[in-house]
Amino acid sequence: MTHEEFAGRIVAMQGTLYRVSCAILPQLCDREDAVQSCIERAWRKLPTLRDDDRLQAWVTRILIHECYALLRARKREVPMATLPEQSAPAGSDPDLYRLFSDLPDKLRLPMVLFYLEGYSVSDIAGMLHLPAGTVKSRLSRGRDAMRRSDIFEEVQEK
Repeated sequence: MTHEEFAGRIVAMQGTLYRVSCAILPQLCDREDAVQSCIERAWRKLPTLRDDDRLQAWVTRILIHECYALLRARKREVPMATLPEQSAPAGSDPDLYRLFSDLPDKLRLPMVLFYLEGYSVSDIAGMLHLPAGTVKSRLSRGRDAMRRSDIFEEVQEK
C-alpha cells in the first residue's frame, strides 16, 4: 500500500476513529490526541501491515490501544476540579449519545463498534482480545442496560 492510498483511507475513516475514541475517552482534547497518535503510529508501522484489506480493523485496534494508554496516564493525574457533563458531538442525536455514554465502559465499546461502526463479532473479538462469546454477552448486556434506561423510551419515540 502506498502512502497516498493510506492517507486516502485514513481520511475516509476519520468518522469511525472519532466515534471509537468517543466511546472510550470523555474529554475532547484526549480524543483528538488519541486519534492523532493512532494515525502517526499507523503511518510508522505501515510496512508491518500484512493484509491491506484489514487496514480499518488494524488502525481501529491501534486507536483503542492509544485511548487506553491515555486513560492510564490520566489515572495518575490529580483533578483540580470536577468536569461538567460532556455534551453530544456536533451532528449527533444527544439522547442517543447519552444512552451510549451511560453504559459501563466494558459494554460501551463493543456496542459502539457493533452498532455504530458495523464491525462483526469476530472482528470486535480480535480488536479487544476477547473471546467471541464474551463480545456476544457484552452486546446482550449492553442491549439490556439500554432497554432499562429511561432515555431508551425517549429515543424510541423519535
